[in-house]
This record gives sequence, C-alpha cells and structure tokens, in this order.
Amino acid sequence: MRLALICLMALGLAATAAGATQFGPDQYPIRSDEGDPITNFDLKGDLAVRLAKLPGQVAVGNPDGDVTLVQFYDLNCPFCREAAADVDTLVRSDRKLRLVFAPYAVLSVQSAQGALVELAAGEMLTPEKYLEFHRRIYAGRGFIDAPRVLAAAEAIGLDRQELAEAANTESMLAVLKQNADFGSAAGLIATPAYVINGVAILGHPGLKSLQNVIRSVRTCRRVAC
Repeated sequence: MRLALICLMALGLAATAAGATQFGPDQYPIRSDEGDPITNFDLKGDLAVRLAKLPGQVAVGNPDGDVTLVQFYDLNCPFCREAAADVDTLVRSDRKLRLVFAPYAVLSVQSAQGALVELAAGEMLTPEKYLEFHRRIYAGRGFIDAPRVLAAAEAIGLDRQELAEAANTESMLAVLKQNADFGSAAGLIATPAYVINGVAILGHPGLKSLQNVIRSVRTCRRVAC
C-alpha cells in the first residue's frame, strides 16, 4: 500500500503499549484487576464533543446502549491483543453496552497499513460481522499487517481486492490521521486507551475493572462512585 508507507510520518505520533501501568496521576480511583492504580483523567475542553464526531469509529453491541465505551488500540500493541479477548467478552456479556472501536495506529507502518484495511472494512460490515472480523484479526500469533487483516476480511466474505483498493485511498488515510490527532490532543500516550463518560483511561485495566467502571457509570454517572 503506497499511501500507508507514509502513514507514520503523516500521523506524527508515537505511543507506548501499556498494560496496567501508570503514566501519570489517577484523577479517579480506578484500579486494575490486580489492584494497581490506573492513569485516568477528564477530557479537556471540547474533546468529548470532538470524539463523538470522530470518523471511522465502528460501534458494536447495543446501538442504543446506556453506556458507551470507546477503545483506542494499535493492532500490534501486545496489551491490545490481550485486551481484545476481554473486550470481546465484555460486549457479548453486557447487552446494554455500546462499544466503539477506534483504530489508533501509532506503533509501526504495518499497524497503519492494517488499520487502513480495518477502516475500509468498517464501512462494509454489519456490527456483528465487524466483531467477528476483529476477532479473526487477533487469531493466531505474529505481527499483524495489511495482508493478515485482508485475510481475516476475506474469511468472512469480503472481496480482498475491492477492500484493498478501498483501504489505499487518501480519504482513509485522512480518517486514520484524525484518530491520531485526537489521541494526541487528548493525551492518549498509551495503547490501549479507553474513553468512557468523558474520562480517558490509559492502559488496559482488565475485564473486571472495566466492568466496575461501567457499573459505576450506570449507578452514579461517574466512573467511580
């Protein structure tokens, strides 16, 4: 993909893959499944409004869910791979949750190439099919690049050549850059990162921790009651 070769230069971003690691103060008492504090903070200014209008997001789960959780991730972030199984479990077990995937390719050119294919596929698939597609991408081991993402899409019925052509466009690159620009403005310096109820959470806190945060938002409209 010719365009993807310049993705990282266009994005102008670098991020760190993160598990339950602190990258700054924790504004709210959110703890990982192991009990460690997790960096979190309110989005500043109009970033929450900007997030709602961000293109290229794919919503799965309940489209009218009472809580929306947005995940920013890089396909080659090892903690994003670990988080993928938890997020899949979360959306399948919580019928009131609206989960939004926001590709955030900041670690490698291969990640950017794969994310372009993801974005194009997101315009072609139903939410349920996209969830299956997302799961297939992470099946198996090894580096994830455009051919691997294309193979996952082909396995669920998309035309490989058509998808590759749709992915390799200036418009898709612009969407990917907007995600990266938002992540930079919001201070999402680690992947995965989550946004819920106007609060950013850096790193993957674990399935139980995310469930606790969602429960709190439902109970008291705050990430921690």
